[in-house]
Amino acid sequence: MNCPEEPDAGFTLIEVIVALALFAIIALAGVALVDTVLGAQARTAGRLDRLGDLQRAMVVVARDFTGIADAPLAGSATGVGFDRHVDGGAIGISYRLAGDVFERIDGGRTQVVLDHVAAVRWQYYTLPGGWQERWPASDAQARAWPLAVAVEVDLAGPGLSGTLRRVIDLPVRPLPPGAVAAQP
Repeated sequence: MNCPEEPDAGFTLIEVIVALALFAIIALAGVALVDTVLGAQARTAGRLDRLGDLQRAMVVVARDFTGIADAPLAGSATGVGFDRHVDGGAIGISYRLAGDVFERIDGGRTQVVLDHVAAVRWQYYTLPGGWQERWPASDAQARAWPLAVAVEVDLAGPGLSGTLRRVIDLPVRPLPPGAVAAQP
């Protein structure tokens, strides 16, 4: 018996080319999507790292001022120096901007507080004078403390940019022996 011939089973060349083209388009879209997600993840990780650096820097500065010793505080718009209580004594602390690095100096040892900084400004608050650019602003304030200190850090470089301002209330300063508190 004779069987009728069956047509060849398979795909035509046109069908294969169309399938490959569709697969290539889908693969290209997938690669673009993965690239976008990885780029966003890298940018987010960089910003989170920078934010962590900023938080650590402000904790260090606030901790130093919270432990300020009963000694004169001297500051300008670009730097500040004071004594801080440590282990039953006091150590000299100062802050400055060196290049694009915000530094803390304690007892001659320099510590990087924050890098990629464009500028650092300090202000000192007192009543009735308000915010001042230096401390002491007059000879009468030589042994006094301001009520608060503010630091403004202009950020530069990768990650976050802008200005960060932190206001730190100083602890109440004890009166020297025999002194009388001034009435506001």
